[in-house]
Amino acid sequence: MTQDIDSGTSGARRSDRTRAVILDAARRRFAAHGFERTTIRAVAADADIDPSMVMRYYGSKAQLFDAALDIDLDLPDLSAVPADGRAEALVRHFLHRWEHDEAGDALLLLLRSAVTNEHAAGRMHAIFATQVAPALAGAAGPEQAARAGLVSAQLLGLALTRYILRIPTVTHLSPEQIVTTLAPAIRATLEQR
Repeated sequence: MTQDIDSGTSGARRSDRTRAVILDAARRRFAAHGFERTTIRAVAADADIDPSMVMRYYGSKAQLFDAALDIDLDLPDLSAVPADGRAEALVRHFLHRWEHDEAGDALLLLLRSAVTNEHAAGRMHAIFATQVAPALAGAAGPEQAARAGLVSAQLLGLALTRYILRIPTVTHLSPEQIVTTLAPAIRATLEQR
């Protein structure tokens, strides 16, 4: 095992690199095996470092899990998008996220874990309450905040069926087919009076 990820760099850069390697390995391990079946030893093996290094940087499995679940949805500014394009912008945003780093996407990890882990479920609630609801409210007024949960259900349902359960009728669709089919349903939710 390699103790020193990047021996040619300064201590701070080496430390940042080591943290990043551990976090990447942890996200992949948690995504594949969930919180309960993931061990510090397995994460360390995936990162090609000693398990003590994982503990040094993250303290415990729970703290590592929290770090892996630190998620910024990086939502587009929906207030700058015409009302009839907001649903499409949301679907495209999430598809792009999931299609480009499905195994390492922390949101998918959180979704998979939230089903069986109360702490992860709480994090999911907080992320959607602090990021999705305000983005929708900022785009179309406070009445949209009440609909954010239903929009979240539609987007998380897509994630669940396409990336976690891998239901063939959903996985076989192209991203463009998903946008064309799902965006009108989300638009109807957003525009409901």
